[in-house]
Amino acid sequence: MISELEILSDLIGTIYDTALDRTLWLDVLRKSAEFVGGSASSLYSKSAASKIGNSVLHWNLRSGAPVSNYFDEYVKTGPIKTFDVGQIYSIEDCIPYAEFVQTRVYREWARPHGVVDHLAATLDRSATSLSLFVIFRSEEQGRVDDEMRRRMRLIIPHVRRSVLIGNVLELNTTEKTAFADTLSGLAAGVFLVDENARISFANPSGQIMLDDGKILRQKDGVLTTTDPRTKATLLDVIAAARDGDAAIGVNGISVPLSWPPAEPWLAHILPLTSGMRQQAGTIYSAVAAVFVHRASLEIPSSMETMSKLYKLTPSELRVLAAVSEVGGIPAVAEVVGISQATVKTHLQGLFAKTGTSRQADLVKLVATHASPLRQIP
Repeated sequence: MISELEILSDLIGTIYDTALDRTLWLDVLRKSAEFVGGSASSLYSKSAASKIGNSVLHWNLRSGAPVSNYFDEYVKTGPIKTFDVGQIYSIEDCIPYAEFVQTRVYREWARPHGVVDHLAATLDRSATSLSLFVIFRSEEQGRVDDEMRRRMRLIIPHVRRSVLIGNVLELNTTEKTAFADTLSGLAAGVFLVDENARISFANPSGQIMLDDGKILRQKDGVLTTTDPRTKATLLDVIAAARDGDAAIGVNGISVPLSWPPAEPWLAHILPLTSGMRQQAGTIYSAVAAVFVHRASLEIPSSMETMSKLYKLTPSELRVLAAVSEVGGIPAVAEVVGISQATVKTHLQGLFAKTGTSRQADLVKLVATHASPLRQIP
């Protein structure tokens, strides 16, 4: 039998290859679901800067309500709870399961798809982008268990890194340009380096960064940071890339290059030692590509802000979201999948915690907490 390590190694290699060829994501979704122990999987990405716009890729979901409905409609009023980027969560982590099966998202989306649970992670969240990775469990498989969580933790750091780098690259799958030509056109600084961080290629943006010398510099041909407090971390992650995709682990996802109160700059490290990336690594005698850019300012949603500020329960947060989306107790009860009496109970809790007394006041409060940078649909 093929060992877990061999299967994981093959999966990680394919995950990183998606940074250069996005058509491989369907293969990643299939392999990930099979490895983690799920029946289907989805990748949702929304970027205001991307020419592609919103996208939902999925593997092996049954016929039923369209997949797009989950992200475009149900996710707004489904189980709501905020989690840190990279943290994995199941339905039970968001909402009591008995309550979940009464919701619209279960009745109209999950049940038609044969889905009873999921394990998900937010890969990236900022003022302009959102990426989610979800693996679903079928009725036959049952709900999420500890083994599924363990395996999911093994792959999420790599999926996150590949998505972040892919967002930087913004590659169009129809382009046939050479690797170096693609890197040369990026606004992010890109450096191809060997295991000792010796630079074999720098794109124009990267060369400007070196000439400027505020964040990065080149000393005897070696890429290093200007701030000595971040130098060792960058060099350690680059050295680890020599041993392949799995060796980097979580450390290379977002490597800090500056120190507060300086402008936040990050590096994402992509190993070039396997898969379709290996050819580029051989040509340039490089073990890694280092992508450098200013960190996106993460601005939480109004719901996330209010959840933390007013210490709202998941049920209260779901009712608040529904009030702001559809309004009216009967409509909220229908959308959330609870009785009107229960809606009224949660509203009283919301009024007490937020110092309001009317639904209209709650809607105004949500608006005041919304980010001024939020994109208008």
